[in-house]
Amino acid sequence: MIRKLTLSALTALALSASGAQAAEGESYVKDYAFSFEGPFGAYDQMQLQRGLQVYTEVCSACHGLQYVPIRTLADEGGPGLPEDQVRAYAEFWEVWDDELRDYRTAAPADNFPASSMQTAPDLSLMAKARAGFHGPYGLGINQFFKGMGGAEYIASLLAGYTGEEKEEAGSILYENTAFPGGWISMAPPLHGGDVEYADGSSTEVEAVAQDVAAFLMWTAEPQMMARKHAGFVGVLFLGLLTVLLYLTNKKIWAPVKGRGKAHAAE
Repeated sequence: MIRKLTLSALTALALSASGAQAAEGESYVKDYAFSFEGPFGAYDQMQLQRGLQVYTEVCSACHGLQYVPIRTLADEGGPGLPEDQVRAYAEFWEVWDDELRDYRTAAPADNFPASSMQTAPDLSLMAKARAGFHGPYGLGINQFFKGMGGAEYIASLLAGYTGEEKEEAGSILYENTAFPGGWISMAPPLHGGDVEYADGSSTEVEAVAQDVAAFLMWTAEPQMMARKHAGFVGVLFLGLLTVLLYLTNKKIWAPVKGRGKAHAAE
C-alpha cells in the first residue's frame, strides 16, 4: 500500500535549518554519490523518472511543484518522457483556470499544481534551499568540493530515522540522524516498498529517498547540464585566449627587448 508523506513530514523539510551537517554534532548528512555531481556530472534519466514516480505517488498528496512546467518532463536533460506520455501524465492533474473560474484537466503547457495545503511548502526549489555541507567557520570548503548538498540533505532526512521515538509536550518525536537537534515531529514517511518500479530498481528506503532527492534537484536546477556545458566551453575559450594573448604579447615586444639587449651589450 502506498503511504503518503504527511503534512508534518513535508513541513519538516521546509522548517529544518539550512545546515544539516553540523556544527552541533547531532545531525549527519550522508555524502551520496549522485550522478550529477562534479563538473562533468549529468542527471541519471532513469533515476529522475523513478523520482517523479515517488513524488507523484507519495509526495504530491501535500506538496506542489508550482514553478515546474509539466512539459519539461520531456526535456533531454530531465526525465526525458515521450511527448505522448507527458500529455497522458498531465491529464492526471487538475489546475485552477482563472478564466473558467474552475478547475480543469491540466495540459503539458501548465505547471504542476501548487500545494494542496497552504502550510505545506512547495518543493520546486527545495533542493537548492537546503544546504547539506558546511566548511570550517562557515567558509564553505566542503561546498566547494562537494556542492551545496541539498539533495543529500533531503535523502538523508528521509532515510535518517533510527526507529527510536519519545513523547515530549504531548507530541511524539522521532529520532532522525539528519535533522538538527536529532528529533523530528514527523513520522517516518518511507518504510520500504512504498512504490513499485517498472525497471525493478530497489525500493528500499535509502534508494527511494535518493531517487526523489535527485528528482527534486532537477526541479530546482533543470538547466544544470546546459550550465556545466557553457562553463566548460567558456573555460576552454578563456584558456585559448590566454595562450593567444601571451604569444601576441611576446611577438609585439620582441623587437623592443632585442634593442634593449643590443644597447646593453654596447
